[in-house]
Amino acid sequence: MGYSLEQFCQDTRETLSANPGHEGRDMTRGNLEKLLLDQDFLAATLGDDQEPGVRTIYEDPDLEFCVLAYIAGGDRTSPPHDHGASWAIYGQAGKHTDMKVYNRIGGASGAGEAKLEVTQEFRLNPGQAGLFDVGEIHAIDHPKGASFVRVTGTDLNHVERLRFDEEKGTAEVIEDQGVPHPDKA
Repeated sequence: MGYSLEQFCQDTRETLSANPGHEGRDMTRGNLEKLLLDQDFLAATLGDDQEPGVRTIYEDPDLEFCVLAYIAGGDRTSPPHDHGASWAIYGQAGKHTDMKVYNRIGGASGAGEAKLEVTQEFRLNPGQAGLFDVGEIHAIDHPKGASFVRVTGTDLNHVERLRFDEEKGTAEVIEDQGVPHPDKA
C-alpha cells in the first residue's frame, strides 16, 4: 500500500503539532517526498486527465496548513517573492522546477527599495522537495506540463507577501492569488 494524501496530512498534523518550527517543516518536506512516490496519488491528483492550473486539495481545519496541486499550463518564471509570515514546501511530481534563493542586501524590510543577490540555485526533479522557510525569498522557473505539490503554513490567498522587481530594485506587497478551494467554490 502506498503513502496516501490522507496519511501525509495526518503525519503533517502530528509533526507540526510536536515540532512547529523549522525541524517540523523539514520533516514534512521529507514526508512530501514519500507522498511523491505514491503512483495512485500522482495519477489522481496530477495525472494526464487533470486540467492545468492550481487548486487546493487539502486545508487543515486546526493547524491551517494547505496542500495545493499544480500543473503548469505554460512555461513560467516567477519573480522573486516570499510567502510573508508563512512557509512553503515545493514537491516536484513531473518534469522539473529550477529554484533560486535570494538574500535581500539593500533597502529596508517590507515594500520599497530592495536589492537582491542570488545565494543558491538548484533544480527539483520528480520525487524531490524543497523547503522555503518564513520570509525566505525565492523564485521558481518551470516548463509547460511541470507538476508539483506545494504545502504552505496557511492559506496564502489573504497573506501579505512581497514580490521583488530585480530590475527596478523594489519590493511590493501582494495578496490574494485567488486559488480555488474545493469546499469554498
